[in-house]
Amino acid sequence: MGEGAERPRARVAVLASGGGSNLQALLDHRAAGGGPPPFEVVLVAGDRARAGAFARGLKAGATVAHLPDPADGDALGDLLHHLRVDHVVLAGYLKLVPEPVTRAFAGRMLNVHPALLPAFGGPGMYGARVHRAVLDAGAKVSGPTVHFVDAEYDRGAIVAQWPVPVRTDDTPESLAARVLAAEHRLLPRAVAHLAAGRLTLGAEGRAVLGPGTEDLAFA
Repeated sequence: MGEGAERPRARVAVLASGGGSNLQALLDHRAAGGGPPPFEVVLVAGDRARAGAFARGLKAGATVAHLPDPADGDALGDLLHHLRVDHVVLAGYLKLVPEPVTRAFAGRMLNVHPALLPAFGGPGMYGARVHRAVLDAGAKVSGPTVHFVDAEYDRGAIVAQWPVPVRTDDTPESLAARVLAAEHRLLPRAVAHLAAGRLTLGAEGRAVLGPGTEDLAFA
């Protein structure tokens, strides 16, 4: 790419299991940018045929695909290859991505988790379970974590975290709402930096933040 040439927009696939509010945050962030957006959402896929994220994806002009067997790495890999996907974003996706796919997209796949990893992560830790565990543990701070995805639940290199204070009168629902609001701000920024080449996965397995990523430094 020559000096001064515009970087091609990255083609992003979003995997989601629910209503797709983080997908919508990505779409809104992309639309609100002052300059050319660094990415476009070309695919929304998920394990639940009636997931609300599908309607958001269709409205945005993305291809929508139901994954009847989330463990079928060949099917998911073929879909991503067919649509020439550059990056994959897990936005409320509750299934483990098959290892062949995480290997093929190493350094190109992000997830957002509703707690400050490595605490309160791993198999079965999603949704209200996470926030209930935070409250039961007496934690004073929670918040979302954006991290690279590898073959294990919530174990990839951490990119950024945004602290959300835990209030004495919090319920799992009230804490979840505030953490989700932080997710909606943090995830799109991380995806934009990944798409623009400012966020990479280093040789030592750590996230590398380049110039211009200061808006991720909340913790």
